[in-house]
Amino acid sequence: METISDGQLPIIFADIGLAIINLLLIWLLMVAPVGRRRVTLSSIIAATPEHIWSALHPLGANAKWDGNIVAAHAVGPDLVETEISYEGRDGNPIRRTMKLESVVENRSFTSTIVEDTSLDHSFWSSHSETVTIEPVAGGSKVTISEIDKYRGFAFLVFRYFKNRRGLAALKQWVKTGSYKSVGIFERPPVQIAMAAISALILWPFFGLTKTGLTLSIVLTLVVALHEAGHMFAFRMMGHKSARMIFIPLLGGIALGGRPYDRNFEVGFSALMGAGMSVFPVVMALTLYGPLDSYGWTNTATVLAIFGSIGAIFNLANLVPVWKFDGGQVIRQIFDNQVAQGLASFTLLGGLMFVGRVGGFEWKSIIIAGVIFSLMSVMTTGNGFKPRHELTPMNNNERMLLLAGLLASFVAHASCAMWGFSIFL
Repeated sequence: METISDGQLPIIFADIGLAIINLLLIWLLMVAPVGRRRVTLSSIIAATPEHIWSALHPLGANAKWDGNIVAAHAVGPDLVETEISYEGRDGNPIRRTMKLESVVENRSFTSTIVEDTSLDHSFWSSHSETVTIEPVAGGSKVTISEIDKYRGFAFLVFRYFKNRRGLAALKQWVKTGSYKSVGIFERPPVQIAMAAISALILWPFFGLTKTGLTLSIVLTLVVALHEAGHMFAFRMMGHKSARMIFIPLLGGIALGGRPYDRNFEVGFSALMGAGMSVFPVVMALTLYGPLDSYGWTNTATVLAIFGSIGAIFNLANLVPVWKFDGGQVIRQIFDNQVAQGLASFTLLGGLMFVGRVGGFEWKSIIIAGVIFSLMSVMTTGNGFKPRHELTPMNNNERMLLLAGLLASFVAHASCAMWGFSIFL
């Protein structure tokens, strides 16, 4: 394996261009003022308008065709209450009340959500969906048009693929008489491929060499283990399912099977990405010495690289940025802004100290602090507001989370400084 040249820190970070690209992508996906947009998709389906209407109208005879609607009944003029298959925070199906307007039997209707047991009404305040069915040669033309106000492109893109997948599944149901999911993005083989693509995209930032490829693969593995820690936390908190989605260049996202129920659940799930990663990081660095002394230099070096990158990556996720793990944990532990601010500055100071011990110049440390601050400001308040406030934590839970945060920080900081001593 190629040795890391003096003065180079590819183990510590990719170059400043990677940070700028990530910052820009985060802004585009989560913050950009996209405004009110319409997502419209159409498909020709070999069925009569009446048959398709029975599936797409919430009170239609076949409204349960895809398993999304569990039950539906009218609750007033033009009002329909539905139970959907997604679990609410109480483990029961989420209930939504929709208002139907401009209804033309077997042809079209527009729906708006007026009540939701999971999300605050502000989530639906700008949303409406129109379904249009037109008879054409060979069947019917089905058009789904969804209007909403967006902040960032991420949810807009999600809505596009959701409707595209829904139309494809409807076509399959009409053809076979049974529902079959046509989505492939979240399937394990596709996610493994996405992880491989992510590693290849990162490779040039570390240098197009054998060492650079090793670093990009190790970083991708570190991301996967970090997200696996979040998934473990979700299952411990009672989620019936949890999954991981890889996003090339940006990393990964762990998703639970239902909305959060408690503030402790939010903090614990956020903390366990770094918390569970402590074990493989410490184990890798512990094995470095024995393997190196036995002459297995390459294996020992790879483990040292894995441990160092793992420690630094998890430390970076503990920074007190609003949407990062550290920011989420601090917001759950401390319930007032003054305490949150003091805790954030303390944690950020600790991170800057680790960077200084690692040999970074103050100029680089300040630039990193500015970048993290920008990310925090950009993502502040950007999220889905629940219908009801989460169950607050008690003092024992606060102390448990605080102890976990400190333990994770100290463990990863120690491992990072050990890595600095080896590679600098």
